[in-house]
This record gives sequence, C-alpha cells and structure tokens, in this order.
Amino acid sequence: MLTNQSIGYMDAPVPKDIDLREAIDQLRKEKNAVILAHYYQTGDIQDIADYVGDSLALAQWAAKSQADILVLCGVHFMGETAKILCPDKKVLVPDLNAGCSLADSCPAPAFAEFVKAHPGHTVISYVNTSAAVKAVTDVVVTSTNARQIVESFPVDTPLIFGPDRNLGSYINRVTGRNMLLWDGACHVHEQFSAEKIQALKERYPEAEVITHPECKRAVVEISDFVGSTAALLKHTIKSTTQRFIVATESGVIHEMRKQSPDKEFIPAPSDKDACACNECNYMRLNTMEKLYNCLRFEMPEIFVDEEVRKKAVKPILRMLEISERLGL
Repeated sequence: MLTNQSIGYMDAPVPKDIDLREAIDQLRKEKNAVILAHYYQTGDIQDIADYVGDSLALAQWAAKSQADILVLCGVHFMGETAKILCPDKKVLVPDLNAGCSLADSCPAPAFAEFVKAHPGHTVISYVNTSAAVKAVTDVVVTSTNARQIVESFPVDTPLIFGPDRNLGSYINRVTGRNMLLWDGACHVHEQFSAEKIQALKERYPEAEVITHPECKRAVVEISDFVGSTAALLKHTIKSTTQRFIVATESGVIHEMRKQSPDKEFIPAPSDKDACACNECNYMRLNTMEKLYNCLRFEMPEIFVDEEVRKKAVKPILRMLEISERLGL
C-alpha cells in the first residue's frame, strides 16, 4: 500500500552531521527493531544489519524473530514474505520502489490462468514472486533448497515451476525431471556473457568461475561451481582456490572478501559494455539514509491482504518445514 505519506518520508532531510551508523543503531534499540539484509545490498547496509543472508535465511530469521519491527533491506517480495510469516509485526522496507524483475515477469493473474490450464500439477514457485503468486502455489522454494524440494516429490509427479526459466531448466537437467516452466527471468543473471566470462577465464586460468543457477545455460556450462548465493559464499570459504570469477549480483562479493580477505573476487562481465549490470538496480535503491528514515518514521510499511496472506503462508511454511527436515 503506497501512500503519499510513505513516499514523502524519502524526501525528509537527514542531518548532515549525523553519524548514520550510530543513529540507526540507536533507533533499532529504542524500537525493538531487527534489520535483515540480503547479500545483494551495499556493504554499508550489510555491515549494520543484524542478519545478512539469502532469501531462505531471511525467511527463517523473520519467522523466528521476537522483534516488534522487521526492516527488510532487500526488495519488495522479501518484505511481503516477512509480513506473510509475521502478520502481527510491523514490516518495513527502506524503499517501496525496490521491486524485482523476476517477480514482475510473473503477473499473478496470468500465472493463475497458467496453473488452471494445467490441472493435476503440483505448483512450485520461486520465492522471488508476489504474495498473490504464492497464494496459488503448493510449495515455495529458494535457490538454496529448490533442487532438494523438487526431489522430495515422487519422480512421476507432474510439476509446474515458476517463474525463473533458467533455474527451472537447471533443476530439470540435474534431477532428470521434466517440470513445466513459466517463462520468466532475472534481468541481472540473464545478462551475464558466456563469451566474456570465457575470455576472462583464459586471462586467469587458475580462477574458478562460480555461478548462480538463475544464469543462462551457456554460462552455467562453463562454470566450475554452480549454487545459490549462500552456496557460492560457502564454496569460496572452503575452496583452496585463490581467485574467483563471480557470476551473480556483485553485492555478495562484500561478504566473500570479509570471509576470505586473502582471496580475489572478480565480478563476471555482462553482455552490455561499460555497464555494471551485475548490480541489481532495485537492490541498490536502498541506502543508509533511507534505512535511517525508515526506522525514524516507521515507514514505508508492507501490507498484505489477509485472504491472500492466509493462502500464501501455507506454501512458505511448507518450504520451511521441508528445509528444516532436510537440514538446509
């Protein structure tokens, strides 16, 4: 629910002499607020957050939090997921304009018609979707648990997977399944160039190419390791390799460098020249100034229609239950 009031907070001046880290820290203590940040946020936001993680971890932390206010530093669907899980808590996001190209590629009415046109299918939806899409879903997944959840169904179960065609295609290949895929994609991962990555690999032959499965098949096939954001981070910590070419949103490199300061991390190039297209323009709408005003004014606040929420919470809880059972 975007109101003039919630838009106006972004224009509120921030005192020039203020220490933003100190002011944000004071506000979250006063308001019993917890800051949850995705790995794709800027380094300063990651550093001040109470928890930093991928979509699965953020959902798990939100579900368990005892805070009165949850501030989601990520994109809109992450705030919605937290509100679906915690309807009695106030859920805030620093910028309501922080959307998601992947979620936008799957309009709820069209997806509902797609599901209706294929009766008898179990519907698996990526967490990068709106609450309304989750409401017509049987189980939600993230890139961390998608393969395991798909494999938890009998091999002859007809499955619909949406909205990411690249992730769905990857899971089909590694599991031998034949899921029916919705034709959506993430604008960040879609733009990585296999040719430019291969050229970079030739320049640094000792480097490992590590790739998110939302990338196109051509990029995945020249990679040394494929995994979710959290899996990529864990791999760089455990690996003895000293140089990595990272084919996912470059925000995660901040944590990679913190965890492995002796290693080198090179953002993978995109198809577009002179463009930092490995950065999500939506994720980067959040700033420390907006985070401060968000806590200061307690807005913008995320709202989810209660009937939609009741339907959407079931597949999310199913995901969390399966993930806990599988130790994810």
